[in-house]
Amino acid sequence: MKPATKMRGANLGGWLVLEKWMTPSVFEGLEATDETTWCAELGERATEKLRTHWNTFITRDDFEWLANVGINTVRIPVGHWIFGPDYPYHEKYGAHRYPFVTGGIDVLDRAFDWAEEFDIHIMLDLHAAPGCQNGFDNGGIKDVCEWHTKEEYFQHSLLVLEKLAERYNSRRALRAIEVLNEPRWDVPTDYLKRYNTAAYHSIRKFCAPEKVAVVFHDGFRDYREYLGFMQAPEFQNVIFDIHRYQCFAREDIDMDIYGHIQKAAVEWKTEADNINRDLNLPTICGEWSLGLDLKVVSLWAEGPYNHATEHMDAFQEHTAFRGYAAAQLMTYETYAGWFFWSYKTETTAAWCFRNSVENGWLPASFR
Repeated sequence: MKPATKMRGANLGGWLVLEKWMTPSVFEGLEATDETTWCAELGERATEKLRTHWNTFITRDDFEWLANVGINTVRIPVGHWIFGPDYPYHEKYGAHRYPFVTGGIDVLDRAFDWAEEFDIHIMLDLHAAPGCQNGFDNGGIKDVCEWHTKEEYFQHSLLVLEKLAERYNSRRALRAIEVLNEPRWDVPTDYLKRYNTAAYHSIRKFCAPEKVAVVFHDGFRDYREYLGFMQAPEFQNVIFDIHRYQCFAREDIDMDIYGHIQKAAVEWKTEADNINRDLNLPTICGEWSLGLDLKVVSLWAEGPYNHATEHMDAFQEHTAFRGYAAAQLMTYETYAGWFFWSYKTETTAAWCFRNSVENGWLPASFR
């Protein structure tokens, strides 16, 4: 398997870490809003239901399809519970000391088999940390952000990364490990730097820099806060990760399609030029999409909305999505790589890589 020079990828979200908006059928009839409350609410019934989801949502055929269109890397989100007990208790578990369904690590093993069969690389991503690092549903516990409040959570996160590095260091498909997805903006920068540094050393116990990159997210703060951080020669093969969306902030929601395209092609390109010039770390856009309507993706969204394409006919909408996709890709191609969020959803084509390719909004080939 040849290392690809630029990562062109898709996230396999909603698979090993549940997100209600992505797979509402899995949450049907339940009050749960995230994987923690889903497992706690279902109790013993969770095992069969989740294992069925694992075995059907992403399959070998999906890896084959991704390879056929030229995707060379997948980013796979995992939760801190991926290895099963023991993990720290949180009050959201209720009476269940270990609520999470076991067996996810076997599914991840299978993903490595498929990736190697089709010459695809994998970036592992600790997407949900104990105590939750962001309060988002995708962090495991919606409306809770306590990861940075207990040393136990900090240490368990490092242990999970170390175990992932130990388990997969010899696998040809492993290209990178991301130490934590989207820690929230109010987690102190110094705390994140301490964690990112410790995480680097945990991964390097088993993964040589010549083979595996260590990736850290910007934590929703200006890249300049990381100037001089994790630099060579002390740190080798470190990648900086940013995520870019235009559907969460009010000023973005209110823009028309021309504003969205301008922001992607001009403002974000200028940002990319500055990061590439100043940071001295290769940078990726680890998440992006064609989504412009917050209602689709957010459990906490409040209107009003002025969806940029809602008054367009079919041809105009098709052209708008193609233009928005092209503007983003041209910018992200100036980085070391990018990953669309996500490969598959049940809800909307603008957040589904496969649908977006098949609709002609994204290119038919990424070679």
